[in-house]
Amino acid sequence: MPEARLEDSGSGLAPVVDGWFVLNVRDAEWWTSEAFGSGCVFESRACSFPQLGINLSVLEPGQPSCLYHSESQQEAFLVLSGECRLLVEGAERLLRRWDFFHCPAGTEHVFVGAGDGPCVILMTGARTEDEQLLYPVSELAGRYGASAEQETPDASQAYARFERPRRGRPSYWDRLPWA
Repeated sequence: MPEARLEDSGSGLAPVVDGWFVLNVRDAEWWTSEAFGSGCVFESRACSFPQLGINLSVLEPGQPSCLYHSESQQEAFLVLSGECRLLVEGAERLLRRWDFFHCPAGTEHVFVGAGDGPCVILMTGARTEDEQLLYPVSELAGRYGASAEQETPDASQAYARFERPRRGRPSYWDRLPWA
């Protein structure tokens, strides 16, 4: 397997062909959303990871990572720094640095930044061609702006009212552990 070529996308390096590569988080391509924080996905349209999704998500206090949802695949999450709220199956848990969340397939969940600064979460999940998502209406998630307006399996419908993420590093970049 050859080494993948990395190119600057305007907000960091991303692979432009399949292959192995090494990439430091501070040099990687970043995406930012006013509604859902910032993230680094390590892959690109030219080089996707078909079996395992992996990314870093950075949330400011009160900012959700996405909309409350469940998936047909298992996921795993590790808080690397800061604090966040885990909304899971209608319950709320405070997570801190080094807390791990195992998320079996079908578990409803979302993260919301907490504490007094950015929270960094390592997110991983299995991928299959038959993956199914569900965005339920949740009163708890709604308190944090993280609920779909109506239940749907369609991500484009669930996220229709939000702006698309844009390439770029978050404004609080200098406060992150790798800066």
